Amino acid sequence: MTITEVSEQFALSADTLRYYERIGLIPPVTRNKSGVRDYGEEDIKWVEFIKCMRSAGMPIETLIEYVNMFRQGEVTKQARKELLIGERKALIKRIQEMQETLARLDKKIAAYDEKVCIK
Repeated sequence: MTITEVSEQFALSADTLRYYERIGLIPPVTRNKSGVRDYGEEDIKWVEFIKCMRSAGMPIETLIEYVNMFRQGEVTKQARKELLIGERKALIKRIQEMQETLARLDKKIAAYDEKVCIK
């Protein structure tokens, strides 16, 4: 796939994809004879993983650490798992905070509804 196709598929700009490659979040993408990036299946899996983790709020620095450990192989398996467990805990906390915020918004909206219905 070309960078344009990957960009459209994942709703990421081509600049973002180049940035992810430059900082090592995705491996260097092979290029065709013309020098154009040609994303393969493994590249696509990395882009999908990175986008998912970023959507979950994982910092780029943490992702770089994870990817570097992944590239070191099996010896980092436990460390990678622990990193992901830590991020999972942080995500659960953010979800709880968002649920509390949602409840507060619902309460505030209901208060406005009550005032509007009274008049």
